[in-house]
Amino acid sequence: QTFRPEFLNRVDEIIVFNTLTKDQIMDIVKLMTKEIQDRLDPHEVSFELTDDVLNWLVKEGYDPIFGARPLRRSLQRHVENPLAKKILSGELVCGNHVIVSLKKDSFSFKTVKSKPQEPEEHEN
Repeated sequence: QTFRPEFLNRVDEIIVFNTLTKDQIMDIVKLMTKEIQDRLDPHEVSFELTDDVLNWLVKEGYDPIFGARPLRRSLQRHVENPLAKKILSGELVCGNHVIVSLKKDSFSFKTVKSKPQEPEEHEN
């Protein structure tokens, strides 16, 4: 927060970063997904990405030259923006849970009434 963007861009050009692994990209996708969920929490809307979507994002959102930078734009374009439009249009309301899946080459958003309950653990 103290360095100017111009300086940081020059550092990016000088420092060589190791190529990210698929597992590391998947971790980044999950962190970014958590950020989106945090922004949806005030609207009491939740979502989950199927494994197909996660794998697609890992594959399409990573660039060997730019690393994971395109990932954020990909998540915004394919997940966050459509969810925001559904909230603004009233299609999603408090308590809705959305399952984002991949149908051919496009994302599908299936709305269910509420987030699935996690099974309670019982002590014996």
